[in-house]
Amino acid sequence: MSALRIGVNALYLIPGGVGGTEIYLRGLLEAIASVDRINDYFIFRNRETGPSLTPARPNFHDCPQPLNAVFRPARIVYEQTVLPFAVQRHAIDVVLNAGFTAPLLCRCPMITVFHDLQYKHHPEFFRWFDLPFWRALLPLSAARSQRLVTLSEAVKRDLESFYRIDPSRIAVIPHGVEPEFARLAVRRLARPPTSKLLLTVSTLHPHKNMNALLKAFRAFLYSEPGWQLRVIGLKGFEASAIEALRRDLGLEQSVEIPGWLQRGEVYRSFADARALIYPSKFEGFGIPVLEALTAGVPTACSRLPSLLEIAGGSARFFDPESVDDIESAMRDVTLDEVLRARLQASGLVRAQAFSREASARKMIRLFEEMTQPSTRSKKSQD
Repeated sequence: MSALRIGVNALYLIPGGVGGTEIYLRGLLEAIASVDRINDYFIFRNRETGPSLTPARPNFHDCPQPLNAVFRPARIVYEQTVLPFAVQRHAIDVVLNAGFTAPLLCRCPMITVFHDLQYKHHPEFFRWFDLPFWRALLPLSAARSQRLVTLSEAVKRDLESFYRIDPSRIAVIPHGVEPEFARLAVRRLARPPTSKLLLTVSTLHPHKNMNALLKAFRAFLYSEPGWQLRVIGLKGFEASAIEALRRDLGLEQSVEIPGWLQRGEVYRSFADARALIYPSKFEGFGIPVLEALTAGVPTACSRLPSLLEIAGGSARFFDPESVDDIESAMRDVTLDEVLRARLQASGLVRAQAFSREASARKMIRLFEEMTQPSTRSKKSQD
């Protein structure tokens, strides 16, 4: 069997600017590189994204594009008008669009990853000038792509319901996490953290429910002084409002909001945390919850379909609309040692069902299914 030439559309990726979808793509590419030495991968990236996105393997090829993608309209126009020619020039057999949208005029088969359909469920969480982009391009990308990939059954159901997509066109390929989180679990079991640190990993967007989190944490501090809350992640649309609320609630000394951190600093936060609190009102998957389960961090999170799917019985679930319920869950996962031990043990078992390598192999099989033998190219030339 000859090698495939696989294009990866990474034009959407702004380092430190797109949240979990960046973690997803970087992790996927690293995992594919660890298991595939045969097929050739061509990573089409923008100027903001450096060559580090492309794994340092002979069969991975960095294809920088003359595009500043931070200005979204320019990225969309480039993706629709120029990228198809770049794909054709590199004789690509199949294109993976990793971030919702696809070049509609591309001639070769395409797979597009849909991380969620939040704009359908909660249009109120979007800026008015962003909604037309989501409403126009996402349905067209879904219709134009031969196959769609979701990270959860919850998003698959949404695609079937909102877009009337044939279920056979949708592949559910859950995300995995970096091996470092499993190593963190070993260290945490050997030496449990003694700090009074609560961790939240979240973009500061409206649906992440940071208002309720801060109010719940203030209530928690009344009876349990001395605790710290660290909220790490992209400073999104609500960053200024959240920082103002922190000040108004008198939490400036108790709540740290450092923004987007390098992965080493993220690992240190998981190593030190007593528990993870994840209060989102909507999720297509929920990478931080899986990271916490893998690292052996007792977790409390919103009772959402995708999070129930990931965590099963390995998290303390709460109603994200109830500050009291969030505060009660916060108390349980920090102070109830019996519950903490049960969540940690069951979480470590649950996390074993999510493997980056298994996800990579499923994606590779999808590439192969998409391409007929007669259209497969010979091994790429550097």
